[in-house]
Amino acid sequence: MSKLPTITLLPLLMLTSCTVGPRYKRPEFQPPATFYTEQQASAISAADQAWWELFKDPVLQDLIREALKNNYDYQLAVARVEEQQALLGVTRSQYYPQVTYDSSIAGTDSRIFPNHTYYSYSVSTFWEIDLFGRIRKMNEAQRAVYFSSEEARRDVRLLIMSEVAQGYFQLRALDAQLEISRRTVGSFQDTLYIFQRRLEGGYASELETSRAQAALSNVAATIPDFERQIVAQENALDLLLGRNPGPVNRGAALADQYDPPDVPAGLPASLLERRPDLREAEQNLITANANVGVAKANFFPTISLSGLFGGVSPQLSQLTGAGKAWSLAGDFTGPIFTGGRLKNQYRASLAQRNQAKIAFEKAVTQAFGEVSTSLSAHQQLAKAYREQLASVNAYRDAVRLSMIRFDNGLSNYLEVIDAQIQAYPAESAAITYDLVRKLALVNLYQALGGGWNLSDAQWTSTSATPGATPSPSP
Repeated sequence: MSKLPTITLLPLLMLTSCTVGPRYKRPEFQPPATFYTEQQASAISAADQAWWELFKDPVLQDLIREALKNNYDYQLAVARVEEQQALLGVTRSQYYPQVTYDSSIAGTDSRIFPNHTYYSYSVSTFWEIDLFGRIRKMNEAQRAVYFSSEEARRDVRLLIMSEVAQGYFQLRALDAQLEISRRTVGSFQDTLYIFQRRLEGGYASELETSRAQAALSNVAATIPDFERQIVAQENALDLLLGRNPGPVNRGAALADQYDPPDVPAGLPASLLERRPDLREAEQNLITANANVGVAKANFFPTISLSGLFGGVSPQLSQLTGAGKAWSLAGDFTGPIFTGGRLKNQYRASLAQRNQAKIAFEKAVTQAFGEVSTSLSAHQQLAKAYREQLASVNAYRDAVRLSMIRFDNGLSNYLEVIDAQIQAYPAESAAITYDLVRKLALVNLYQALGGGWNLSDAQWTSTSATPGATPSPSP
């Protein structure tokens, strides 16, 4: 009966309870007015576009959708979300009374005592009154962990889309390199045939024939190497697609892939809302901040309410003198001396929050740099590609003019071979510049948090068509 006053005060204590620990406040940032290398910021951003508006090749679109459905890393990310959602339910359960039961049954068969069946049962409850907000802070922390896993899932999805697009462009670049090598080998074979016939007729020297053979063998050696790289690239794409190794479908050639001349980056401050990895880092900070409140609440007493109701069989009641029983009690417990454990746990939580804050600030700063780097790369590589194409055209003219000079007897065929030898690496370099510019485009779209306003259904929808305007995520 002495515990009844405490029990009577519990509703009043619940009404006057408070939550210890700091409230979360986003760190202040001073984002740049524009991205580095950008002349003027615009509110329009390529990140507002759906990914299929940027990657217009239907084959590439199908590969991306297949990867978003079957990729192993994405399936793991989804499973982690489900795990954290379940753990959030576990944490939330502490808001409610915990009810358990216990029962037993036994029988006797004896010549001394009559046969009887004895049984007992009890139902007990326990409920912690969250007076100082310990449970609330634990729920706040776990909720942030759950949201963080959701953002990590979105980040993995964006990364998979980028890796498939980049892998596909690299595959098409290897196809183009292989095609150039085969075409060049065919040209050198014709040259070698001419020299061999001229050598047999006494009109050419062994030097010219050896030079032609060397040029042919030098380029021919690249063909099996490109074929090896193509198989390796297809296997890498197959892994992203979650399928066994095998051929990968092709669509448009690398040079025909959509590549807009200008890609608006948008306002730097918008990255905090668009990039899932930044939102994930902020949720980690929220978790660390809530854990400070949990550590602080551990200094304060814990108030709980417990109850018991039970009974025994009539036969057992006659032996023990007990029938039905119940109890209701309020418990008030708290730390007195812990050897510095609680203090150091609190200090550790403060240090962990500081680490999460620094990691968040670093991620934001790094994001600005990634956008600036990709934006600059996409712009400057366009200039390099145009110059390299001019070089290719010049070398092709040199081959044509050297052939005219040779036909008119103004030069020997070594001049033709030299022009052909110089044209081959120029064409190869043009493909490389085209590839790295398209890779920079993919990096820029990823760095901007591309497709941030698409819902989960829109990301994998097979009915999405280029030009469709996505609706914001719910």
